[in-house]
Amino acid sequence: MNKVFLIGNLTRDPEMRSTQSGVPVCNFSIAVNRRFRNAQTGQQETDFLNIVAWRQLAELCGRYLTKGRKVAVVGSIQTRTYEAQDGSKRSAFDIVADEVEFLSANQNGGAPSGDYHAAPAAAPAPRTQAPAYAPADAGFTSVQVDDDELPF
Repeated sequence: MNKVFLIGNLTRDPEMRSTQSGVPVCNFSIAVNRRFRNAQTGQQETDFLNIVAWRQLAELCGRYLTKGRKVAVVGSIQTRTYEAQDGSKRSAFDIVADEVEFLSANQNGGAPSGDYHAAPAAAPAPRTQAPAYAPADAGFTSVQVDDDELPF
């Protein structure tokens, strides 16, 4: 399973672009504080992660996110390779966002905080009354087990 959940602050304004076929792509980076402090310095360490959003999610991120804004990102880790200026091959890790939730208010009065998904959610199904169920022990007999017999 390749799934990450991150909460952090944007380190720069998002960069919007489109692929050759016109698909919107938004790149931004977030700073995520680690849970534990450095044993030698006592300071909390921070990781800087690149986020990539596609299609409708990219458009929303590009329109409403700004440097310093707190977001929650749900996505997956993707590895890419590229050639550096000196000709050496390098690898980088990106987080491909499936969902981005805007956690802090936009200073410019833009979109309200909320959860934004890569694909629009379907309308909820109409509510129906829950069926009545038989008691939990219906049809089962009680078994007595001694704690010493359990393997854990």
